[in-house]
Amino acid sequence: MKSDTPAVDQINMTLTELRSAWLANRPDYVQRCDDLKRLRSTLKDRLEPMVQAISADFGHRSRHESLLGEGMTVFSEIDHMLSHLKSWMKPERRSAGWRMWPARAELRYVPLGVVGVIAPWNYPVNLALTPLATAIAAGNHVYLKPSEHTPRTSEFLASLLADVFPASRVAVALGGSEVGSAFAGLPFDHLLFTGSTAVGKKVMAAAARNLTPVTLELGGKSPAVIGEGISFGMAATRLVTGKLYNAGQTCIAPDYALVPQARKDEFVKAVRREVASRYKQIDATPDYTHIVNDGQYRRLKGLLEDASERGHEVITLVEPKDAGNAEINRLLPPTLVIDPTDDSRIMQEEIFGPILPIKTYKTIDEAIAYINSHERPLALYCFSNDKIETEKLLSNIVAGGVCINETLLHIVCNDLPFGGVGASGMGHYHGREGFQTFSKAMPVLHQARMPLSDRLKPPYKGLADMIVRLFVR
Repeated sequence: MKSDTPAVDQINMTLTELRSAWLANRPDYVQRCDDLKRLRSTLKDRLEPMVQAISADFGHRSRHESLLGEGMTVFSEIDHMLSHLKSWMKPERRSAGWRMWPARAELRYVPLGVVGVIAPWNYPVNLALTPLATAIAAGNHVYLKPSEHTPRTSEFLASLLADVFPASRVAVALGGSEVGSAFAGLPFDHLLFTGSTAVGKKVMAAAARNLTPVTLELGGKSPAVIGEGISFGMAATRLVTGKLYNAGQTCIAPDYALVPQARKDEFVKAVRREVASRYKQIDATPDYTHIVNDGQYRRLKGLLEDASERGHEVITLVEPKDAGNAEINRLLPPTLVIDPTDDSRIMQEEIFGPILPIKTYKTIDEAIAYINSHERPLALYCFSNDKIETEKLLSNIVAGGVCINETLLHIVCNDLPFGGVGASGMGHYHGREGFQTFSKAMPVLHQARMPLSDRLKPPYKGLADMIVRLFVR
């Protein structure tokens, strides 16, 4: 195995160069906008090479899913930032309070310096370029560590960014786990990590040695609650989209569905119909994405084997025509697991694949209690037309983000922040909140020429005594 030692030695020097360049010339509004426009234009010109690189890394990745999940999302975020950046950069007037009169106060959002971004493999362009572009909008320099599990896409990103930015403004660290571990331990001014909860804990521990502030975008088990009175046709359509987009390799994919006990069979039929309408032959369609690597494929197969061994009903919704070839190509068909027990692996681990456990509940209170007995989810999906039922879920569950009668699409709303809570993450990015994450909210007090505070000094007699008594009323 090739050693990453030379790359590890280099990353420290690269960080020093990025910080020195930032200190010498901090990007102003014009520079930031120019950078964002060049990034957008260059990526747009290279969409086809991007699609090809991602598909090669996955074995096969739906072209349309790559265009939407990687291209559209990045363009949309950049466009939103360009439209609002000037207003975000303006100092905010704040009250200094009557005791400080005639002083005035303001809040300025100033860039931090060098932001580190550790990107995952599942959306290797979107989850690298969106935080990178946000950090650029905030006036920072950026050091990116893309995933070693998508090496062709990582090389694509390195080439793309080298053509957009000078090396002193944006740098890319390529390499495996050794480089990743060293990267997380660098003294960044802010570090954003997207990945699993287990690795997120290690990243946070490494960053803590330098007191580096972190934003962690993690995962977990995001539930979908199917209300008693909702149309199962609509719910199945949107739930299947959320579950099978990118073959379920999405941090906010619905991880399990909670369905009214009396209507379980009806819901299973609705999901089966919806999947059948999309994929007539699962191993002959260009629209179904494969599992990214052998390790992930074996892990998912292991979840299904564990479920079968425990006696759970496992339903393959679309059988491949050539099972052997599907195995070789890491093509995992959409699969349901009915009423798995909580001690089964599929209910213990984040699935990150095209497998949907279906559990039942008798009352909405029971569903809420079940969700609240587990780690707080990155996403909550509620399918209901009952306002009381919906409000009950929103009022009693804390989640990173919520969709009502939809899945996934809250992440596409540019004006909404994105982030987890507890085991599903900490901090936010996207939109204004992302700009603020990669900035220091710096309070500034402007003192007047002749303030009362000049008289507030010993000996505390006369006017000084009157001021003290006035202030402590």
